[in-house]
Amino acid sequence: MPYYRLFYHMVWGTKNREPFIQAEFENSLHNVIAAKGEKLGALIYAVGGVEDHVHLVATVPPQVTLSDFIGQVKGHSSHFVNQKLAIPYHFQWQREYGVVSFGGKQLDQVVKYVKNQHQHHAEGTLIPFLEHTKPEQ
Repeated sequence: MPYYRLFYHMVWGTKNREPFIQAEFENSLHNVIAAKGEKLGALIYAVGGVEDHVHLVATVPPQVTLSDFIGQVKGHSSHFVNQKLAIPYHFQWQREYGVVSFGGKQLDQVVKYVKNQHQHHAEGTLIPFLEHTKPEQ
């Protein structure tokens, strides 16, 4: 197995940024995202978010492309919401996503940011480049 130290922050939103992620199932959704990431061979450091988007901090093995990784995590998690939860709407993720890499020295800071998403959104203490899912944002 090759040696690697690759840290990624990923973010993606719900379709049309609708507030689809309800408090009643938010933790379950985050757990499903983490479990799928781990099944794909990633080390998951944090999953967080608010009503219309999620953040994921992970080390993804170099043999797994980030687009495939994110696509599989998004697909699995939307399937979970639509098939396992009794919600009155069709849950979908937007097609876009954002990914930034960072160094190991920033890992604790990025994990803390992701775990405190509700607080950052409520207080307006967002880190803009960690919220981008589209180049024009």
